[in-house]
This record gives sequence, structure tokens and C-alpha cells, in this order.
Amino acid sequence: MTIDPDDTSSFLIDIPADEIEGVQVGPWVRRSSSVPYTNPWIQVEHHEVTDPAGRTGIYGVVRFRHIALGCVPLHDDGTVTLVGQHRYPLDMWSWEIPEGGGGKDLEPVEEMKRELREEAGLTAKEWIPLGNLQPSNSVTDEQAILWLARGLTEVKNQLDSTEGDLQVKRIPFQEAVEMALDGRLTDAISVAALVRAAHWLEKNKS
Repeated sequence: MTIDPDDTSSFLIDIPADEIEGVQVGPWVRRSSSVPYTNPWIQVEHHEVTDPAGRTGIYGVVRFRHIALGCVPLHDDGTVTLVGQHRYPLDMWSWEIPEGGGGKDLEPVEEMKRELREEAGLTAKEWIPLGNLQPSNSVTDEQAILWLARGLTEVKNQLDSTEGDLQVKRIPFQEAVEMALDGRLTDAISVAALVRAAHWLEKNKS
């Protein structure tokens, strides 16, 4: 998805101070909140809190503008398409299922169809839900939605500028599952989606 990098306006609604201070959040109390940084993708918040034991402290929260999306593209011959690219925050190469970010006001599966076409050059006839995922719920509010995609057709991909190094490969599905289980695949969304896809296929095999 191409987003204007010059658009640094906050994507969250500003909360009046009198609605922030003293707010109960489960067993926590949020005493104050500020936004030291925001960009078109994330917002970083600094909270002054009282923890469940009654001690005062701080909590950093990262809020995401988009919903994370991922799908396991399973071909009729039993192979699966993975995409690989360098991940800037970790400075490392990562093989993953096709993933992306979807607008929260848009239909998630339609956004995933776009990502699958753009990254992997594929379309799918069948989209099987594999549930939701919270990739890092101790510091972010990020939510992910997963699918198993079948009935694949090859089309021309449409990479954006951040995906200039992206590579695509097909490997046996079971090999991808083994990579998720033994640690060769480390992307959390990919690991969860592949394991859930294997579970779904096992439960629904004819």
C-alpha cells in the first residue's frame, strides 16, 4: 500500500484531557496520556499509570493505523508461495507469507486480495478464515487477520517502492510448516498462519 510519507497528521481522535486522566483500564489506571510521535502508520503514546499493585509508573503504547493482514497461498500442487524481503527494524532477511496493512474502514479480505496480487502476483477464488492474531499485545494494539487462500491464478505483481528487494518462491506446504515449527521462519504472522492452515486442512481433509 502506498501512503504519502509527508502526511504526518495523527490518524487517531484526540481525547480531551478530562477524559484521559483517571481512566480505569482493567486493573490499571491511566492518569495522563501524551503523544510524543505520530506518522501515517503508527502513533506512540506515553502514559502515566497506576499499575494493578497500586504503584505509579509509565507505559508506552504504539497504536497502528492499519490492520495487519496475511494469507497462506496454497497451490493445487501442494506448494505454497512465500515472499522474502529485508526487514529494516531488525536488519535481517525474512521469508514470510504474503502480508500487508489494510485500512480499518475497508473490507479486510478485499485489502488482502490486493496485497496478494501486489506482492505475489496471485489471485485466489477461495478465502478460508484462519482467525485473528495479536502480534505484540504488551506494547501495541496491532490486530492481524489471517486466511488460507486457494484456487490460485498467476497475474502480474505490483510492488511498491519499499518492496524493491522482494523475492518470491514456491515450496512444498509441509516444508513451510516445518520451517514455522523449527524456527527457520520467525515472522509471527507467518508462523501462526501456517500452523493454523495445517490444522484446518487436517480437520477438513476428505
